Amino acid sequence: MILVQDALRRILQEVPSVPVESIGLDVALGRVLAENVTADMALPRWNNSAMDGYAVRAADTQDGEVTLRLTEVIGAGHMPKSPVPPGFACGLMTGAPLPDGADAVVIVENTDASRRNAVVVRGRATVGQNIRRKGEDVQKGSILIQSGTELRPGHLALLASQGLTSVMVSRKPVVAILTTGDEVVEPGRPLGRGQIYSSNAVLLKAMVDEAGGDGVYAGNAMDDPHSVATRLQWCVAEADIVVTSGGVGAGAFDPVKRAFDLIGARVDFWKVAMQPGKPLAFGVVEMTGRRTPLLGLPGNPTSAAVSCLQFVRPMVRAAMGIRRPVMPVLTAICADDISVRPGRSKFIRVVVESTDSGLVARLAGKQSSGMVSTFARANALLHIPSDSEGVKSGARVKIQLFDPSCLDRSDLGLMA
Repeated sequence: MILVQDALRRILQEVPSVPVESIGLDVALGRVLAENVTADMALPRWNNSAMDGYAVRAADTQDGEVTLRLTEVIGAGHMPKSPVPPGFACGLMTGAPLPDGADAVVIVENTDASRRNAVVVRGRATVGQNIRRKGEDVQKGSILIQSGTELRPGHLALLASQGLTSVMVSRKPVVAILTTGDEVVEPGRPLGRGQIYSSNAVLLKAMVDEAGGDGVYAGNAMDDPHSVATRLQWCVAEADIVVTSGGVGAGAFDPVKRAFDLIGARVDFWKVAMQPGKPLAFGVVEMTGRRTPLLGLPGNPTSAAVSCLQFVRPMVRAAMGIRRPVMPVLTAICADDISVRPGRSKFIRVVVESTDSGLVARLAGKQSSGMVSTFARANALLHIPSDSEGVKSGARVKIQLFDPSCLDRSDLGLMA
């Protein structure tokens, strides 16, 4: 049995390589950039006005009020026809290029243009006032966005500002999800005696998709090593990563270990010092010149979910090219007394709320690994180290927040 951090380290050493592809900006949200993007042009492309107003020579305004003759009025999208000589001004709309000779812009509210072909400017302008300088946002030739960046709306806007319509990204890692068990029935089919509906297939696919991968359900294999092995061979041929659920314990009806042997997989470890999720298999199989990682998760829903968050999710995100693929760790105040036996890292399902005192974590319910409802209520995992006997109410604890909506205190809002 190995430590959680050691298991994760070994898993991330076997991250598969996925090809890159060119996709349109309209479908690139959430994808990971596969190469640095360099700016082909400066932003802004020229010195321009930050406000509606008048371009002037700052030296002409030092008396506090001056009447200047107008050269022209320039709208956004039009270039100046002439420079601004001493004693003159030029009307500008926001974004219009700054004419030569001008070194400041006076906002329209501080002027009076009631006289024909002239404008009264009030107040002393300073050099550079209300001017956006060429390249102050982006310098030509600079790295616009670095490889490994998960593209957000702001990134897409920045790419579009350079005239780009497509971008090179890592292909979504294909993750085959294979459930096992004679008792497992897919939703929509009638249940027999002693059977249960498969929640893990839906759970794991959703978690893979949410992480940025492409989850593919490969069906359910019976509790027979040859049945599992046959399905595994299809998974290995079709996917970048293979995830199984169930059948990784030490019982007589746990067939995954034997199935891994049948397809020639090299197994690294079978147990991790964590709760829930102790039975976890990790190995690699080589077929047709490709190395495919195999992760055998427990069958209990919460055990599968916790194992997926700790190991499958980081592998998926690392395969996409994300530089920090592990879940971020935050600090919260524990609202409950939690007692545990030392020896394994504990991942406790909690509900985290944002309060005036900071984040507060409360137990989401009973912690049995077979309870789906508790995981559905939870929005975070509270981590208790393996050498700890628990935490007391009021203690500061580390959490992995998998649903950040609790951070949005919309009842207060930005304007409160």
